[in-house]
Amino acid sequence: MTRSSDGSTGTPSRRQFLGAAGASMAVAAATPDALVSAQTPAATASPAAAQDVALVNGRIHTMDARNTIASSVTIRNGRIAAVGGSAPSGVRTVDLRGRTVVPGLIEAHVHIVSLANRPGYHTILENTASIREVQEALAARRKTVPEGQWITSMGGWHPNQWAEHRHPTRKELDEAVPDRPVLLYERFTGPAVTNSLGKKLFDAIDAAAPVHPDVKKIAVADNGAIAAAGFAGGGPSASALFHLRRMQTFEDKKRSTLDAMAYSTSLGLTAHLDEVLFPTPGPLHPNQILSNLDQYRMYDSWLALHKEGRTSVRLQMNFLQNQSDPALPELKERLRNQFHPAVLEAPFRGGVIGYRVGFAVTFGGQAIGRDALSDQVRAHSFGTLLRQVEIELV
Repeated sequence: MTRSSDGSTGTPSRRQFLGAAGASMAVAAATPDALVSAQTPAATASPAAAQDVALVNGRIHTMDARNTIASSVTIRNGRIAAVGGSAPSGVRTVDLRGRTVVPGLIEAHVHIVSLANRPGYHTILENTASIREVQEALAARRKTVPEGQWITSMGGWHPNQWAEHRHPTRKELDEAVPDRPVLLYERFTGPAVTNSLGKKLFDAIDAAAPVHPDVKKIAVADNGAIAAAGFAGGGPSASALFHLRRMQTFEDKKRSTLDAMAYSTSLGLTAHLDEVLFPTPGPLHPNQILSNLDQYRMYDSWLALHKEGRTSVRLQMNFLQNQSDPALPELKERLRNQFHPAVLEAPFRGGVIGYRVGFAVTFGGQAIGRDALSDQVRAHSFGTLLRQVEIELV
């Protein structure tokens, strides 16, 4: 695949998802702008918007035993009703004009729930290769961000992917976005960088009375740099994250969740196995880093959107559950009150219980005791355990 001077690619991509089809099929025909437009709520199609649709004049890979490629398919109520033939009367018809359609892709290990919980208007920078491309992505994102709102990009990128092998400076961020605060936050702990408007706001926070006894000063440098935090004990980048999380409302989280789903479907990813993060129950704390989320509240925006009929991807969730009692009283109440029966219905599925359960379970057909549960088992999964819990709950 070649990249032109304007950043576009010379071959078709899978970045156009036909959300209205509602049958987890992805169309490979989008422009590079889809990466930006897919981050706005307007790009997310409601599954209930158009349940019946026919795709015609395409190359539709059925993935059956004969690897059949059909020219048409009919979807009714979110399910494939017919492959081949003419479009039924009364069904909305989409002319693919020769485009390729593949079944929706399943991401088997991802942290999309974390993405949905990040504060600000998250901007995808994983696909950028230079600071100039970072500036272009931020400037494009600015067009959809209301005045006064933060433009952010947290995790998922590293300066080594950029030709300059460094963070953008405050001046370079100002050139891209002069009128919205910007925060780029690297990895779990930082370091981070902000623009002039962001520095002004952080400086004012540092000058005011501390909002928490453990909060450290952000201390933005003249070039916009913010020092990294540690995995414990806090630090400047963690303090910046803490203040942005304090500003975040539940509606912000719902909007970020829609953004995450829209970006996912723009790439043809229509189902995720989310592997969660480090469980951190309780109120926000300035020592928490990007990988710390309250496991009791991190799914609230997803569940709310599911009840509203606004989800466009399927989500399977694994759990990291710190509990030493083999009877799992805490986990059972969590499933009963937060996920049951949502874990048993589409688009939500309960996955498996994490490696911190603290008692013997079966993994790969072999019994493993608590002493053997180490960081080497990072798939977070012991498949038989949740099935036992589900049976007791039903």
